Amino acid sequence: MNRVRRRNESAWLIPKGDERTNHRLRADMRRFEDADEVDVAVVGCGAGGGVLTQRLARAGWKVVAFDAGPFWDPDADWVSDEAGSHHLYWTEPRVIGGDDPVPLGNNNSGRGVGGSMVHFAGYAPRFHPSDFRTYSTDGVGFDWPICYDDLEPYYRQMEEELPVAGQRWPWGKPHSYPHSPHPLGVDGELFLLGCQRLGIDARVGPVAITNGRFGNRPHCIYRGFCLQGCKVNAKASPLITHVPDALAHGAEIRPNSFVSRVAIGEDGRAAGVVYWKDGKERFQRARAVAVAGYSIETPRLLLNSACERFPDGLCNDHDLVGRFVMVQGAAQTAGRFEHEVRMYKTPPPGVSTEAFYETDETRGAKRGFSIQTVAPLPIAWAEHVASEGHWGHVLREYMKDYIHWASLGVLCEFLPLAHNRVVLADETDRHGLPVAKFLYSQCDNDKALMKAGTQAMKEILAAAEADDTVTINRYAHLVGGCRMSADERSGVVDHTLRTFAVPNLYITDGSVLPTQGAANPALTIMALAARAADHLIATGGRS
Repeated sequence: MNRVRRRNESAWLIPKGDERTNHRLRADMRRFEDADEVDVAVVGCGAGGGVLTQRLARAGWKVVAFDAGPFWDPDADWVSDEAGSHHLYWTEPRVIGGDDPVPLGNNNSGRGVGGSMVHFAGYAPRFHPSDFRTYSTDGVGFDWPICYDDLEPYYRQMEEELPVAGQRWPWGKPHSYPHSPHPLGVDGELFLLGCQRLGIDARVGPVAITNGRFGNRPHCIYRGFCLQGCKVNAKASPLITHVPDALAHGAEIRPNSFVSRVAIGEDGRAAGVVYWKDGKERFQRARAVAVAGYSIETPRLLLNSACERFPDGLCNDHDLVGRFVMVQGAAQTAGRFEHEVRMYKTPPPGVSTEAFYETDETRGAKRGFSIQTVAPLPIAWAEHVASEGHWGHVLREYMKDYIHWASLGVLCEFLPLAHNRVVLADETDRHGLPVAKFLYSQCDNDKALMKAGTQAMKEILAAAEADDTVTINRYAHLVGGCRMSADERSGVVDHTLRTFAVPNLYITDGSVLPTQGAANPALTIMALAARAADHLIATGGRS
């Protein structure tokens, strides 16, 4: 009997001896010359770029994926230390502004192969059907040119390939997960208790963390450093789930290679990418280009790729590149309990609820929010306490009390607004290129949702009998900036993620999302990239 061919046979997943990792793939991977015309040059190797590269390589396409950061080795490069993990983040210069500036760094960027999923919390929910039609349903936001049903089979694929663990999900379109939920920590038990007493439905998961051994990947050991790069490789990221499979099928991953411009030929099509490596500017020829640099660097790259045909930036004929960038309101509220909690002992998003996800007019705002357990480690916990004005002796006392606290985080769906945008700053980077300037201001609807979400967290903790609370206001999860739409006057890419302006240029990252939802976006970005790959493969890249 012929074995059914899987969509992902990553060397990390299929045991080939006693090795814990497979470094041979990196050493022996196929390498292309700059003068070779590859089928696709992919810019960025995170959630979108990693999946696209893997899918195209499996179809026999010649693919080179560029990443500005290193090709990480979890054994050598990652440490169980908050301060020692700073190198995982994009720390190159950026400028922020607006009425409510968004701090950039560890929460909104990634550096290196695997992207920000290397240090994401592992939470992997789907968007709801309503997220794809917020304007039609609620009169706010923007309707996607696709619907939930278009993406549902790709959600299932990604949940199998990561894989995702959790209880059956009752919200949105109800569905189950391939792995059973992880055991609860004390913070999860307290969250469930508070929700139960208030009549709020809550569930364990979903997290892209193996529950039990998965191929070469060991099970989670609940060490508490999900946000610092999972050193045991139980948590999924493209670095270990899709990139090895791409290499095994002939792709090249080119790390420490900063793409500075997409080149446009005389025929108006993308001809390849200009990039910097080892201090030299180089040019890779390509039959097509896919940009997956995320919501700050993708608009920046397009704007820096201005040329005679596109004097205001590539694909920017209608002044839409860089606009409608969104974040989620992501306040965190912690409650103190008499007994020990040790909230770091399970995956940070151990338990969650989407009971508040849809519009409730009594909140005085459209759309909604989700709530999940989070587990700030000591440095992040100190920031929480200091944000409430505690310092000196009082701060030290809070730090000594760390193991008695349980923390919840809200994800509020902030709306896409044209003035929230990425532009080019006057400042330049080490290559002499203008850096990104991100301007952001909240609207009244955003503020009302953040207030309602924070109040809900306080009520849940109080119901679980917390005797003190502290709250920090923060943001999470950048999306938007090159949104998907039905026509070129309202968006940058079409429903297949192909740009309207350049027929062989694709964008396959979170910048294409028209709305934010109240869910973490990683799974949706991966699903969209897999769908775009299927379209490319089916059409042979012909426009």
